[in-house]
Amino acid sequence: MSDRIALRGLRVRGYHGVLPEERRDGQLFGIDVVLDVDVSAAADADDLALTVDYGTLAHQVERIVAGDPVDLLETLAVRIADVCLAHRGVSAAEVTVHKPMAPIGIPFDDVAVTVRRSR
Repeated sequence: MSDRIALRGLRVRGYHGVLPEERRDGQLFGIDVVLDVDVSAAADADDLALTVDYGTLAHQVERIVAGDPVDLLETLAVRIADVCLAHRGVSAAEVTVHKPMAPIGIPFDDVAVTVRRSR
């Protein structure tokens, strides 16, 4: 399938990580989502109900990231991918979770985990 819907650069405060200070203080996480979805029917009918409402998706992702803390970015990314796949017509989801303030002790630009899940 060649159709994709992308939501990039979503920023949400979360409290994920293995260190106590990460759970206490939290930080901003960046989320990128790319969905494989056939948009033909939606385009033909010009009907939002026939595709993925990326506004709704953004709020669902926000609730996950701002919700219950997890230790690993991998866990967070898979939870987001599962929500993406629950949307009508989505055959695959690629989710990247960025943690630009990860406490690793040396200068870096970004830490990210990407998962791809499909039906």
